[in-house]
Amino acid sequence: MKLVLEDIPRVKSLSKEAFQEDYFIPEKPVVFENLSKDWPAVQKWDFDYFGEKAGEVVVPLYDGKPAKANENSHGPVMKVPMKEYIDMLEKGPTDLRMFFFNLLQNCPELINDFEYPDLGVKFFKKLPVLFVGGEGSSVVMHYDMDLANNFHFNFVGKKRVILYPPSQTKYLYHVPHSIVSMEVINMDNPNFEKYPALAKARGFETYLGHGEALYIPSKWWHYIKYESASLSMTLRSLPKKPGRIVEVLKNLLLTRNYDNLMRKIKGQDWIDYKNEKAVRDTHKNAGI
Repeated sequence: MKLVLEDIPRVKSLSKEAFQEDYFIPEKPVVFENLSKDWPAVQKWDFDYFGEKAGEVVVPLYDGKPAKANENSHGPVMKVPMKEYIDMLEKGPTDLRMFFFNLLQNCPELINDFEYPDLGVKFFKKLPVLFVGGEGSSVVMHYDMDLANNFHFNFVGKKRVILYPPSQTKYLYHVPHSIVSMEVINMDNPNFEKYPALAKARGFETYLGHGEALYIPSKWWHYIKYESASLSMTLRSLPKKPGRIVEVLKNLLLTRNYDNLMRKIKGQDWIDYKNEKAVRDTHKNAGI
């Protein structure tokens, strides 16, 4: 048995009117094959380039292990200079990842290597961010806390991306008081006996190569597997719908802080409770 996944549509070129009508307004994903073809970044951005430009910048690294009982759920496992991390990536597979590396704060000159595409979208220009991962690493199935519309540009390596729309949340073992699915689920080879609701979920997938970009609509679930060491950049457009703005504020001010507080108070009991509730609620909602 496998996950039910449909290929994400691909386009070589698309007018902003067509993008708005066919993808942005209806909130459907699409892969742009040539959106960044004229950017200097397509030719210049590789690990050597970032080692030269940002080698001394100390970056936080994260692994794929769930946070321990009383740890902050968003804490890094280590901090090292960028050049040391690049050395790790080039030596072979590693589950260490770097995410949300803010270009404006750390390497402002690099914003000259790309531009904001004319797609009829208002981008949040204060937050162009890099994501880097080692071969074999993965990102737990989640949706973004700020509910942004993401435009994810891949410059180095290859990665697999699985997406699910919000309508499929009931099948995805959503952990309460969080924006993630259960971290023990292996989305590359799910255990359908333990997590049968996944067989009912209807999602999408694609493989991103050099110079390709993926539009991920607001609140869509995404799982990312680094098929090889990869470097990508995300440009974000924040939600405008009043209901989603309220949800963003709830996520940022209440959900994350409450979860971290309960981890400190109850430790592993809190994590076990949430996972057990995720299974119970998912099976109930999925009619299992």
